[in-house]
Amino acid sequence: MKRIFFYASLMALCFSCNSNDDAQPQNEDNFYALTVGNEWVYKNYKYNTNTQLYEDTGVIDSVSIVGTEELNGNTYYKFRRWTTGNESGITFCNENGEHFELLRDSLGYLINDGGAIKFTNNDYSEREVSSQSWGTIYEKLAAGETDMNVEAGTFSCVFSERYAVESSGNQLPGLDHYYYSDGIGLIFDTSSFVSNPIHTIERRLDSYTIQ
Repeated sequence: MKRIFFYASLMALCFSCNSNDDAQPQNEDNFYALTVGNEWVYKNYKYNTNTQLYEDTGVIDSVSIVGTEELNGNTYYKFRRWTTGNESGITFCNENGEHFELLRDSLGYLINDGGAIKFTNNDYSEREVSSQSWGTIYEKLAAGETDMNVEAGTFSCVFSERYAVESSGNQLPGLDHYYYSDGIGLIFDTSSFVSNPIHTIERRLDSYTIQ
């Protein structure tokens, strides 16, 4: 089976931030910082097999909430992502240019306008992300909180793990993580090939502006 050619691009939300301050607003009613005007900036880092370090790719994801839209009686926040620095098309990094996404918080679930769950901050059950002929990708919220140190500061985060399981039931070695902080949003995430236990790309919150 050619499973090494399949990869779980454990999709992460492209949020970005603008503040190197460690202060973290704790707002139980707005865990994902869904407020028009909020801005985040992420930098993408790629694993160098020679140095065994993650090095800056020059790819930057700048994200902001530019408005709201009403759909089927629900209010969605319109996220604008502007990506630069990926002229060479680095695998797992977003393509250059503008992208929009509609998201809302439903009882702790961050969901898009198609109903897909991007993250949950309170459901610890395993959930299916996608299914292919070779296997299934799952995600599960880990118990407890952990501190995550990135360029924008140190944040107390909840995090999930995403992994792939073959049709035979064998879990593949690739494992991705998504870290969110209350009142800030996405802090850090990774993208991996399902056949490799070392993630290829990590995206770190570099700066942010929260209203």
